[in-house]
Amino acid sequence: MYDSSGRMCVNIVRKADRQPFAPYTKGLLSATTEEKAAAFDSYLAYFGAYTIDSKAGTVAHHLEDNLVPGRRGTDNIRWLEFQGDDRLLLTPIEDGKEVCSPAKTPPTNFSEHIK
Repeated sequence: MYDSSGRMCVNIVRKADRQPFAPYTKGLLSATTEEKAAAFDSYLAYFGAYTIDSKAGTVAHHLEDNLVPGRRGTDNIRWLEFQGDDRLLLTPIEDGKEVCSPAKTPPTNFSEHIK
């Protein structure tokens, strides 16, 4: 999620078959170490500021905090491509190299897509 003040947050469920803790009503209080590890391994989350490089067609996520504590203060750089008015495709770049193909047509005005 992006907002017009330059803030963003990312929450991604990596596995669709996440199992609830038993009994689920007590959550983390009743979870085993294995259940907690499985939950951690299947979820990504971070937040912070973002900046856009329209010429390069990238967005930089400046991580203020992360589910993985060692990632605080780092940047995630993504190619970006708008797909209509309500969808944004982000492609990871790691160590300065594309993980997937970059966006074909970088946007000229990112702010017009932010509500």
